Amino acid sequence: MGFEGDEESSSPQISTKSPFRYNSPLVQVLLIGLVCFCCPGMFNALSGMGGGGQLDSTVADNALTALYTTFAIFGIIGGGVYNILGPRFTLFAGCSTYVLYAGSFLYYNHYKDQTFAIIAGAILGVGAGFLWAGEGAIMTSYPPPGRKGTYISIFWSIFNMGGVIGGLIPFVLNYHRTTASSVNDGTYIGFMCFMSIGTLTSLAILPPSRVVRDDGSPCTNIKYSNVSVEFVEILKLFLNWKMLLIVPAAWSSNFFYTYQFNNVNGVLFNLRTRGFNNVFYWGAQMVGSIGIGYILDFSFKSRRTRGLFGVSLVALLGTGIWAGGLANQLRYSRNKVLDKLDFRESGSDFVGPFFLYFCFGLLDAMFQSMVYWVIGALADDSETLSRYSGFYKGVQSAGAAVAWQVDNHHVSFMHQLVVNWSLTTLSYPLLWALVFLAVNDDVHDEKKLIDETPKEVNSSIIT
Repeated sequence: MGFEGDEESSSPQISTKSPFRYNSPLVQVLLIGLVCFCCPGMFNALSGMGGGGQLDSTVADNALTALYTTFAIFGIIGGGVYNILGPRFTLFAGCSTYVLYAGSFLYYNHYKDQTFAIIAGAILGVGAGFLWAGEGAIMTSYPPPGRKGTYISIFWSIFNMGGVIGGLIPFVLNYHRTTASSVNDGTYIGFMCFMSIGTLTSLAILPPSRVVRDDGSPCTNIKYSNVSVEFVEILKLFLNWKMLLIVPAAWSSNFFYTYQFNNVNGVLFNLRTRGFNNVFYWGAQMVGSIGIGYILDFSFKSRRTRGLFGVSLVALLGTGIWAGGLANQLRYSRNKVLDKLDFRESGSDFVGPFFLYFCFGLLDAMFQSMVYWVIGALADDSETLSRYSGFYKGVQSAGAAVAWQVDNHHVSFMHQLVVNWSLTTLSYPLLWALVFLAVNDDVHDEKKLIDETPKEVNSSIIT
């Protein structure tokens, strides 16, 4: 039995009429969105500056390699940890490691020793594995089946608002430092403050057995697991054909960050403009997640048809955006460095690369929201989906660990672009096949769930 399993016996009884009650799926999704706004949202803003805000990207590349190496392991087992400990302990432990990581770059600003940053990166990989497995379980199991795309887009918008605000921090604090090579101390301190708030907010997340949908049904019937059961179930994932079809999408979904952050934003723009660009990169993620979420929930009556259409649309847009990336990459290389672009002083030369970076953010959100929707359509219980989400994040992180070292070994920008484009392209037909073979229509049940007006069951329900 897990640490949070006995809470429901002493829970108060409340009505299910309001979607904004504390134990509703909507409120819990809003809370996990706020947690991710403060922790991985700020981490994304820090990484998006290129080199972690440093002139030399070596320390960030090595720290992120350590991070994603441990993340690959603990992302996969994170679902099991979530099923044993429940959300509060799992999320709190995960969030606290983000503060340490930001602090390690503050330390590096003064002592130029990357040892602390690498150790902090490895520790963050453990914590991120816990956090994202818990987030995946909540995002894919708490919402009603016919609204998973909508809830994912709500979460993704809040989460990426963290990247928008996080982009403003280095932009504002370094606005007048047009020739500076590294961000100032206040930038890292600002990130640490937000991450600390997110860590405390994680304690407000309810265990899944206490979350009740608006029709009065519990979101999941999970009973907390034990180590031996989770060990066996996690091993089974590597033989699960559904998970094997997701591997290319999972591997590629963080692999392209290295190229986009270091070799587009970090290479083409000066320090203050990198912060400016990140505001729009993460803002584009909000737009992309809302758009794909609407399509995946409302475009067709059949859930399978919506999924097939969503994958096809992302594939079409992805092809166009990476083609634009190719056109941009032909202008420069590691041996042909262009003058740094500034959003105020570079005029029309700034527009094209800026718009490409904006489109990269748009595609990232649509791609990952689409994959989360597919995972959420494979099951409806928190226990199974926490393992699926953990597997996805583990493979994703293994890809990211490789990508950061690829850049650290000075592989050409063009080769990195081609590999990124190829990996994402490979994933589309496999996701299409997964949706076709494994996603049930359940049109009647979804329509009944969506159209049903909120009501009380026996006038009250255990929260």
